[in-house]
Amino acid sequence: MFEFGRDLRRLFAQARDGGDRSWIELIGADLLEAEARGQATDAHRTSCREPVLTGLKAAALWREHARRTGRRASLARALSAATDAAGAAVTPDQHTEAAMETALCLMLQYEQRGGTDLLDQIDLVLDGHDPKRPGALAARLGVAHARLEALKARRNGEAAAMLDASALMDSALHDVANRPDLAPEAAEVQLDRASLALEAGLLRGDTRLLDQAGRDLRALVAAASPEYRPVTRARALTLCAAGLSALAALADDEAARAKAHELFDAAADTFTPDHSPLDWAAIELARAARDMNPDLNRLIEIEAVTAGEGLILGALARERRVTVETQQAEQSRDASRLGRMETRLRRRLTTGQASDNPLDWAVDQITLAQVQLTRMRMTGRGDAGHLGLVLVEAAETARELGAGLIADRANQLLAAVRQTFPSSPA
Repeated sequence: MFEFGRDLRRLFAQARDGGDRSWIELIGADLLEAEARGQATDAHRTSCREPVLTGLKAAALWREHARRTGRRASLARALSAATDAAGAAVTPDQHTEAAMETALCLMLQYEQRGGTDLLDQIDLVLDGHDPKRPGALAARLGVAHARLEALKARRNGEAAAMLDASALMDSALHDVANRPDLAPEAAEVQLDRASLALEAGLLRGDTRLLDQAGRDLRALVAAASPEYRPVTRARALTLCAAGLSALAALADDEAARAKAHELFDAAADTFTPDHSPLDWAAIELARAARDMNPDLNRLIEIEAVTAGEGLILGALARERRVTVETQQAEQSRDASRLGRMETRLRRRLTTGQASDNPLDWAVDQITLAQVQLTRMRMTGRGDAGHLGLVLVEAAETARELGAGLIADRANQLLAAVRQTFPSSPA
């Protein structure tokens, strides 16, 4: 938890006027929004001496606010500020800076909401930008390219592609390591690289990759002080916990499971929910996914934090909440509760609440199929013939948008339909 003393306030004021962005981790989402508004206002003043630099600072602050809160409006403001900076740019380096900021905003949009052509669009934004001399700008551009390749590898979904992208991140990390002015970029690369290793390790069932990712993350946790880098520390702890959970599952190691729970708890205790709402929601959702008896009220709270913005995390939260509610109804043999859930989900689909967003539509189809399958399993009545087609379409939609976890959930349900009703055309 954070309280600014006089010394910290003075350091904050000095850092705010410089190029180092690490101070951003120290402030909560509300103060971050106020800082972004202030920079954006300054950038549009006729008296502003450095409209490009000020506009890029505003874009970076709005982007971080969008990353922490999931607000579409903040991301739109970040993109607008980056576009304005590009329009005011004069030198090649300024044009490169503006292109990088635009690319980072679009990467965040893809990470948060997916998209069918966003990665190609980012390629076009970065194309042709090559600083004439080595230095911080060249190193940051290398990071941007490496992060883009990581997103492409995740869309590809193959372990080999993830390891290739991880090698590119090694090169980018070499260029930004041991540079205090690029500490945030270095942390992002380390987190992305470890995340890729975890995903590749899980795909291959490779404990060596999982163990390596764990060592890298523990080093990042040790370097990220909770007093000065709380957000980085929480993300690293969460990935540590996820990796250890995976190792525990592969080895059936109860002690490792207990340690993973401790790490999740440590991540959750790093900051308050209002400091970074989406990080809090992601941590709590990860904890709930590994809890044999998750708290439904906590899942409802997570869903509320992530709802209404078309987020992949919000879709996952809603799917998890419906899963737990469905399991509770099945355990209590409460067919009427399942019926009420089915009615609510059908109403969402028919009133257009989900049709405005393809990802919301996919999740609502998945959760509706889950409720219907559970009801049919409980009552022995119903026709499962349509569920297979619905789930295949939902999985394809989620996969096209880059929401692999949601696509995987649809495929898991499809397998359950085929197992429960082998004669159905699913």
